[in-house]
Amino acid sequence: MELYKYISEIISADPIRIVFSNKSNKEYKYNKVKINFAQIKDRNLYQVEKFTDKQVFHENIEKEELASVIEGMMKNFKQMASISAEYNFDMRISKKGKIFFSKHAQTNNIKLKSSHNKKKNYILQEGMIIPPLIDLGVFTKEGKVINSKYDKFKQINRFVEIIDDEIKKIEKDYCEDREKVLHILDFGCGKSYLTFILYYYFTEIKKINVKITGLDLKEDVIKNCNKIAESYGYNNLKFELGDINGYKYENNLDMVITLHACDTATDYALFNAINWNAKMIFSVPCCQHEINSTMKPEKLKLISKYGIIQERVSALFTDSIRANILECMGYKTQLLEFIDIAHSPKNILIRAVKSNVSEAKKKRSLEEIEAMKNEFKFEQTLYSLLRERLEDIKK
Repeated sequence: MELYKYISEIISADPIRIVFSNKSNKEYKYNKVKINFAQIKDRNLYQVEKFTDKQVFHENIEKEELASVIEGMMKNFKQMASISAEYNFDMRISKKGKIFFSKHAQTNNIKLKSSHNKKKNYILQEGMIIPPLIDLGVFTKEGKVINSKYDKFKQINRFVEIIDDEIKKIEKDYCEDREKVLHILDFGCGKSYLTFILYYYFTEIKKINVKITGLDLKEDVIKNCNKIAESYGYNNLKFELGDINGYKYENNLDMVITLHACDTATDYALFNAINWNAKMIFSVPCCQHEINSTMKPEKLKLISKYGIIQERVSALFTDSIRANILECMGYKTQLLEFIDIAHSPKNILIRAVKSNVSEAKKKRSLEEIEAMKNEFKFEQTLYSLLRERLEDIKK
């Protein structure tokens, strides 16, 4: 936990350069590793350089992957130095595993090459007249961000960016074929400001034909959302009354979105998305009680000794199991930080994209789930719903 806290502090400062040195693992084939912030094809990425005696290997990673990469490197190196526009960080791990961490204000007068010093180029920008953002109170009528809503503005853009990463890969097909329509279903849409914003993003920014259906259990919410969609002229955005479990969808489905569906409702949403063979799934789970209430660890009883620890660990277990199950079902899956944990502990987004997942990877993912279930003796709804299909993977 201490190491993760330091890593989070380094990442929150937007590092420009990170260097790992003084190798501790003799079996590790790289002598030195550098990570540099880079803009590649208008994307903010990090370029990892791994040095052997004779060669340098390169790999580009997203910022969301940076924490796990740094954590992995600290298992192979004793020392790390990081530079950001504002701070210098140093971290060293002793032979006994003690962590020494220091942070100093940046005093160099050297101009560091980083777009962190520039205004971030958001997809939804100030100056755009976006009706849902105006009605939400994030924008003024002139398209200016209201100061007190800037965090909300960043969170909304973050969500759109996560979706945009996948849409970039397919938008050419939709732009070239104007008859092609992207079908999206939003489970548990609630008051739906994100649904309205996504409709604007697809139709006004990406120029993609889209049909979005929002689904919720509250009749008054559905009526109000349909009225708002009509007032905006969003003709292909409709809202329907219905339950996540058992809802019938007739069209071919390209994308399923489920945000903050409570507890096992997320599992039913993912189950339906899998059965409909949805090409993309974006899910932000909410409260998660199931594993917490059924967990009975045999050897690792320390996890269940303190209620707050068991609750948080159970939530993480739940999302990691869901991600692995999606891999078993043929999806390339990532767990991403949706918003800063300082704003909400419910900050994990599951992004799953239908892909050619190898049978070997499916089996490994299932074995990892089984090992966890065997140790902690819990039940998990998505696993139970797909039990027969998961059993087939073992064969």
